[in-house]
Amino acid sequence: MCLLVSAIHADSQYYFRGEVKDNKDNTLSLVRIHIHSTNSFYYTGTGGNFGIPSSRLADTVSFFLNGYEEKTIVLNAKEFNHVQLKITFAGTAVKKKLHSVTQNSFVDKTSFINAGGETYSELVENVFTSASEYPLTSISLDVDKASYSNIRRFINLNSAVPKDAVRIEEMLNYFPQQLPEPQPGKIFHFQTQLTDCPWNPLHKLLFLQLQAKKINYDSLPPGNFVFLIDISGSMELPNRLPLLQTAFRMLVENMRAKDTISIMVYGSSVGVVLQPTSGIEKKKIMGVIDSLAAGGDTPGESAIRQAYTLAQRTFVKGGNNRIILATDGDFNVGEVSDEALMQLIAQKQQTGIYLTCLGVGMGNYKDSKLEVMAKKGNGNFAYLDNVQEAEKVLVKELMQTMYAVADQAFLNVKFNSQYVKQYRLIGYDNRKDAMADSSTVAEGGEIGTGHSIVSVFEVELKNDSVPVNAMIAEAGLNYLPFGEKEKQTEKYTVNNNYRSLILCDSSYRFASAVTWFGLLLRQSPYVNSNSWEDLIKLLSVSVNANDKWQKEMNMLVLKAKEIYKPDRKKIFFKKRKG
Repeated sequence: MCLLVSAIHADSQYYFRGEVKDNKDNTLSLVRIHIHSTNSFYYTGTGGNFGIPSSRLADTVSFFLNGYEEKTIVLNAKEFNHVQLKITFAGTAVKKKLHSVTQNSFVDKTSFINAGGETYSELVENVFTSASEYPLTSISLDVDKASYSNIRRFINLNSAVPKDAVRIEEMLNYFPQQLPEPQPGKIFHFQTQLTDCPWNPLHKLLFLQLQAKKINYDSLPPGNFVFLIDISGSMELPNRLPLLQTAFRMLVENMRAKDTISIMVYGSSVGVVLQPTSGIEKKKIMGVIDSLAAGGDTPGESAIRQAYTLAQRTFVKGGNNRIILATDGDFNVGEVSDEALMQLIAQKQQTGIYLTCLGVGMGNYKDSKLEVMAKKGNGNFAYLDNVQEAEKVLVKELMQTMYAVADQAFLNVKFNSQYVKQYRLIGYDNRKDAMADSSTVAEGGEIGTGHSIVSVFEVELKNDSVPVNAMIAEAGLNYLPFGEKEKQTEKYTVNNNYRSLILCDSSYRFASAVTWFGLLLRQSPYVNSNSWEDLIKLLSVSVNANDKWQKEMNMLVLKAKEIYKPDRKKIFFKKRKG
């Protein structure tokens, strides 16, 4: 059925009927249709069909869909119109969007890191940039936290962490900040802090923080959730399918009567094992989850296509329409490359359906695939290494994980060269293949309700006599409020509010420690590789004794110090059955 954006004309005498397909004979839904004579817009339905009332027997019409060439033709009301759109990214034409953009330098090398069968996108660490030459940088904002729990898994196995498994912004995301709520009518609260850089006394750290508004759970829109669960042979181990079954059971406990849950699985075949069911029917849903057993190949591509079709069939207008893909990412049937999967998700992005990825497993875990798919699917990404993490992601942080308040969110920061000599964004490092594409742009992310975000810059001021409250930077937050069509822009002034690190709130000391930890794990050239003892001292005056996650990180740093001792041969992760 066609979704109408404009009102039906009262004097309509004719009707344009037809269907839209690609050049491989696949039907295309949500193709935007522009009627030139009336400047009105329509969309194709889930089967690619359209039906448009008109006062004309024939009219000029244009068809638009992300990833396809625009097509303009004349429709005739006397016949069924067959429209074919040509795909534009049969090769590598999909733009690989960036986590951050600073106009200083790019590289032209593409590679993925393979760590004992696991794959990670190779990252290019952000460098220092002259504020006078390139004052502006853009940062994509999202709620991904997968990197930290994956790091924890490596260290608990007494193994060094592949450096490209370390994404510092996700490490910072993992630990919620206690920030003020936004003002009434606002979606975000914004604040900054300038303080000391603990690993370089000549530099400062600039924290930019955002707090998204919290919405009462009962007031959140109804959810249309499709659980897409990998039950292939590689998922039979306890830290895979059994862990996911426990995770989904916890998630179902919090579903409401107005939420709809469907379950699809893929292994030997792809199929729906639970038709759309109200969240109040918990016993029925959990019975299906408990009945799942692993076996067969991994036809991930086919499963993703069918999951989107199912989600579109049960689409809730104004609701939270989301596919939750749970897998180790090891696809081996159909399209299996990161590039091909990125292209597939890019085609589906305009459906209004979010994609959340839950990664599990080890040895064959494909971080690179899941990260790319979550970002392309306008969603988020978490790694579950144990039951406690599943509870954190799907129960304690359920609303942050599953309910967006803003999409396409990114932050522009323009430094004032009168006071700032150079700066370096820490984290938000880009994939090498994305940086090799000169057409790349910053890709805004999804932000969940109640989520806090912190971005960190290492800056070198021109001198130590910057006036108090002098403007050292300007920030612009750009986002699309959930369910709306008009983007919003909010401007902020970043003033010099310097406070020494030891006198700052302990949350800034802890965030500095998390950042330092990530730089050491990445073996960054910007920190002394022998500074573990200094990091431990900082943690001793930073960790909140009542926060179990902060206390756990302190223990991980102590373990990592032993693994990364300069006189000890590094123990790298090896493929194993566990």
